[in-house]
Amino acid sequence: MAYGRINLHSYNRHNIINALQSILLIGIMCLMLSMCAYLLFGESGFFFALVMTLTTLLLTPNASSGLIMRMYRATELDDYNFPQGCALVRELSARAGLEQIPKLYYVPSHTTNAFTVGSRDSAAIAVTDGLLRLLDTRELAGVLAHEISHIEHRDLWIMNLADIISRLVSLLSSVAMLLLMVNLPLMLVSDITVPWLLIAILLAAPMMVSLLQLALSRIREFDADLAAANLTGDPAGLASALNKLEYNQGRFWQELLLPGRRIPEPSALRTHPPTEQRISRLMALYDKPQQPFGFDNMGHERVSAKQLKKPKYHWHGLWF
Repeated sequence: MAYGRINLHSYNRHNIINALQSILLIGIMCLMLSMCAYLLFGESGFFFALVMTLTTLLLTPNASSGLIMRMYRATELDDYNFPQGCALVRELSARAGLEQIPKLYYVPSHTTNAFTVGSRDSAAIAVTDGLLRLLDTRELAGVLAHEISHIEHRDLWIMNLADIISRLVSLLSSVAMLLLMVNLPLMLVSDITVPWLLIAILLAAPMMVSLLQLALSRIREFDADLAAANLTGDPAGLASALNKLEYNQGRFWQELLLPGRRIPEPSALRTHPPTEQRISRLMALYDKPQQPFGFDNMGHERVSAKQLKKPKYHWHGLWF
């Protein structure tokens, strides 16, 4: 089967646009944090914002990937119980230039999901039972490449930085509200004037930063799709997986029971871009038909994992 060859011009153009957008969004978030600090503390607020951001980023402990996987009751996969998946992770990690190969875990849940935790040096990728039963090997390669791309580009660190900025802005906004409530009696009995425009900025800042954080998440997802297509040489594999996941996660029943009445979620409130846009961008990377390097003998065989317990629902609501 001819999958196609990636158009390097299109790939590089999307890559540059995604990088510039990420830098711009982080820059705007930092600017808003500095502005809020300046409105409360004056010129020293810029240094306060910088010190608080760096201190929080350095002192925030990184949760152990193994601990998080135990919370999900995940089982580590190896060459015995999942040779296909482990081989894919090794190959994709080598292509991405990762020094440490991420560990692969199985989550006994019927949901269709894959996620990454940890840092570049100690990352772990989790795949659910529902995902393994839904995708074939070619599609799984695209999903794993997407997760490895997050690790390669330190997206977990970037999103952690954005989360810290968002929390600090919320903290400064809360301080502003507290000061306003304390000084409200003085405003009623004296000639003290309040710069209401500045107060409005401080109150609106948390929502604005949260929207920027969501936009940054969507950009990093686009970038991970792009990098995954580059790692596999097969954009259609990931596109097919995304299409299956979208169809499986409730859309089938909505289209069946309420045809044409599906209420779209506002794009500004999504952590992931709309699936249609992701697929469109992936397919736009194609140039002319050619077998993808290294994955031409994969075919469409089903994913198989040995000796993995099927999830069962218990009275306390946990999947095992």
